[in-house]
Amino acid sequence: MMSSSPRRPPTIASNNSSSSFQGQMRLRALLWWVPVAVWAGVIFYMSTATFGASFTNRLLADILAILHLEVSPHTFGLLEFGSRKLGHLTEYSIFAIFLYHALGDDHRSVWDPRKALACILLAGLYSLTDEFHQRLVPGRGPSIVDCGIDTIGATLGMLIVYFAGEGPVQSGEEAESPAGGTAS
Repeated sequence: MMSSSPRRPPTIASNNSSSSFQGQMRLRALLWWVPVAVWAGVIFYMSTATFGASFTNRLLADILAILHLEVSPHTFGLLEFGSRKLGHLTEYSIFAIFLYHALGDDHRSVWDPRKALACILLAGLYSLTDEFHQRLVPGRGPSIVDCGIDTIGATLGMLIVYFAGEGPVQSGEEAESPAGGTAS
């Protein structure tokens, strides 16, 4: 007897692996944003009253006491100011590095100047929102100078990515070395 129903072609296992691979790639891309979100939260938390000037003064006084150092009030003020500004540079340098790796494609460590500029701009914009947040916090205040320092920190982060990574993307001719020789 003959069956009148059409026969289905066998399912090939690789049909499903393509969608599974794409799902894994989307998940990986999404996971790159976790450090960005966490670090943005750290920056936000550091802008609360808990981490104001009095915190920096106590921390610096404790460090100097541990090191058995005494400084004049003027020097202490300079150290306090410098450490706070160094904190801004460091926070936004790290933030921009996280942004650089979260943005883009599979070649996250390859230098891309457009992506770097986007990271600097995004970090600068976040800095503006952070300063606005400080306006609402008792004992803290906004500072456009801090926004500038934050943006310089983001730029420093992009310089770190540039020098620590593979440098600029090379054209096909420059990247290839002659047979048996080395690229110069």
